[in-house]
Amino acid sequence: MPASSAAAIVITGAMAAGKSTVAQGLAEHYPRAAHVRGDVFRRMVVSGRQELSPEVSAEATAQLWLRYRLATTVADGYARAGFTAVIQDVILGPDLARYVDLLATRPRFVVVLAPGPDVLAHRERTRTKKGYGDWTVTALDHVLRTDTPRLGLWLDTSHQTAAHTVQEIVERLPEARLPD
Repeated sequence: MPASSAAAIVITGAMAAGKSTVAQGLAEHYPRAAHVRGDVFRRMVVSGRQELSPEVSAEATAQLWLRYRLATTVADGYARAGFTAVIQDVILGPDLARYVDLLATRPRFVVVLAPGPDVLAHRERTRTKKGYGDWTVTALDHVLRTDTPRLGLWLDTSHQTAAHTVQEIVERLPEARLPD
C-alpha cells in the first residue's frame, strides 16, 4: 500500500494481545493516519452499559454492535478524508466477517494478533488494565482459534516486540488485504 493511500486496517485479537500498542505504532508509520480505538465507544456509555460475557445477553450484543458500527463509521470518515484508519478492537468469531463488511472503505485489511494463551495470561497478569472480566484467557483464545474465520494476516506475536510486529505488518500488508 502506498504510504499516502487511504485505507482501513483492522487490528484484532484477544485482550492483552497487544492491539493498542501495535495499532498506535502502525498508525504512526503512515504520514496521514488515525488510530480508531473501538473500546472508546463502549466507555462512552455512562449508564446502562452491559458488558459482554460468556453468557451473552441481547442487550450486551446490541451494545457491542453499536460500538462496532460507530467505530467503522468513524474509520470510513477518516478514510474519506484521505487518512489510513487503523481500527483496533476485540472482534472474534463470526463477528469478524460481519464487522469488516460494515466498512465501506477500500482497500480493507485485517491483521489478527494471535500470541499463545500462555503469553496472553502472562501479559494480562503484568498489565495494569484488566480486560478479561468473566472471560478466561483459555475461553477467549478458543473463540479466536476455532470460531474466527481465517481472514487477512494472522500473526503469532508470542516472541515479538510491538515494534517488530508493526514492521512485520508493514512488510506483509498485501497478505492482509481483503477482496474488494
